[in-house]
Amino acid sequence: MFLPVYTVVNDCQDCYKCVRACPVKAIEVRDGHARVTRESCVLCGRCVTVCPVGAKRIRDDIGPVRELLASGRTVYASVAPSWVGVFPDMRPAQLVQSLRKLGFAQVGETALGAQEVTVNVSRTLRNAKPGLYLSTACPSLVQYIVTHQPRLAPCLTGVSSPLIAHCKLLRSLGEEDAAIVFFGPCAAKKWEAEKHPDLLDAALTFDNLRTWFKQEHVNPADFPEDGASFFPCGADEGTHYPVEGGMIDTIRASGECPDVRFLTLSGLDTIKLALEDVRPELFDVPVFAECLACTGGCINGPAAASASASGRSVFDRWMHVKDRAGDLAKAAGRAGLIEPDERFRPEGHEDAPVSDEAIRTALLLVGKSRKEDEMNCGGCGYDTCREFAKALVRGRAEVTMCVSYMRKKAQKKANAILRCMPSGVAIVDRDLSIVECNERFASLLGEEILALFHTTEGLRGACVDKLAPSLAHLFKGVLETDQDVHFDHFPLGEQLFEITIFSIEPHQTVGAVMLDVTRRELRRDQIAHRAEEVIRKNLLTVQEIACRLGENMAETEILLRAIAEGYGTEENRAPRTPE
Repeated sequence: MFLPVYTVVNDCQDCYKCVRACPVKAIEVRDGHARVTRESCVLCGRCVTVCPVGAKRIRDDIGPVRELLASGRTVYASVAPSWVGVFPDMRPAQLVQSLRKLGFAQVGETALGAQEVTVNVSRTLRNAKPGLYLSTACPSLVQYIVTHQPRLAPCLTGVSSPLIAHCKLLRSLGEEDAAIVFFGPCAAKKWEAEKHPDLLDAALTFDNLRTWFKQEHVNPADFPEDGASFFPCGADEGTHYPVEGGMIDTIRASGECPDVRFLTLSGLDTIKLALEDVRPELFDVPVFAECLACTGGCINGPAAASASASGRSVFDRWMHVKDRAGDLAKAAGRAGLIEPDERFRPEGHEDAPVSDEAIRTALLLVGKSRKEDEMNCGGCGYDTCREFAKALVRGRAEVTMCVSYMRKKAQKKANAILRCMPSGVAIVDRDLSIVECNERFASLLGEEILALFHTTEGLRGACVDKLAPSLAHLFKGVLETDQDVHFDHFPLGEQLFEITIFSIEPHQTVGAVMLDVTRRELRRDQIAHRAEEVIRKNLLTVQEIACRLGENMAETEILLRAIAEGYGTEENRAPRTPE
């Protein structure tokens, strides 16, 4: 089975945009294609949202869920509260009835689990000691901490996510052995399904849901706006969770944590920056950080924007969630129905250190022998050349990813070809200024131009109109028409040239290839002259032969006639024999 986030290799265009976007560099490039590395990926879905050709995808699990429904087993649906921003024209009753049409027995709102999380986090913070407390509502954030910041794993609050809490709640209120399927904007929920197979059977995205509705010809607008409700009831303050700061709003509304300082961090880049050098042991007050992997919160999850109708903005989705969110005041005094406790163990795997010698060797592979050569341009996807070199050593990158190296390599090859070509080559822009040319081109234009070639940057920027006015109109014609032209014998001064001028960029750049054919044409003229002389002599010889043949034929004819007449006379004199 594919990873929760995977690459369609044949579609990958080796642009490395996913490498640049990945906050944890969980992308390795092999054979020119970028692949997700399971051990490092935190399933934030950034690579999915930035891939320009859709080669990065979230695994589609509709098939297994269809089989689950067809098995006859009772199946519940847990729907993330961000559905309000993704399907703004849909009412709760319409969503419930549409999912029931697909075969789900009951439809619950994951926000009920969020309310249970608020109760338990508030209890944790009520008498908290000074230090850092990290939220665990976002599974992508949890995966980032245990994998890439394992030293901060003890700071996780030990409370399960709203989804896992909701699964426990559904099983306690419904059929204990019922299957549960989640719908939301997140790819990391698939990791939770793998980690808790006893609680969560599958996690689908809002993209999957929209596709499924189309496949089954289910139109939520066809259902009435009332007559059905979430199981066992609708949520209140838990519906604030999808937006940045929503979790903190519910904890504050509980009134149980007056001495706690709160901080909201959204987006893994921001979280990395905030937590990279943090030292929780130096805190003199309890600090709770609501951390969300997606900037702005779950409303901006990787499967939220694409599934959102009419491409609604993050602000629009935020407004819809806030406008239809429940009463925060109900958080006060909520007792909670379950205890969604969980233990998060560090799973960090540190890469083997890369020696300075190995880094220097890797840098030499991309033509960087000096500190000044390390441009740190980020074109390869890594922030610095040294980080890229480490990836090379670890087998996660290829030398072709270095843009500056490949550009210089291509330039060297082009220069070598231009230098060795017997023909003159020039590239000219729309202003008739030389962009590039070889030495042979300059030499064809004369000694003065050749001297200028050696004293300037290869005639770069020189105007063709001044160097060779007779050529200028040819370049102008190709620039205007984009039609290639070719001349076998183009006169330029006392010389003849074979010239081809061709379009490179329409109306912007043209190229020319010139070959001096003066000597070749001179030799042709000499050969033609000699051929004409031979032909003339042959004609004279033929004429002389013909003349002599004519004389001989006349004499022969006279002789033969005389002989014939002689024979004829003797025949007439001979007596005839009677019959």
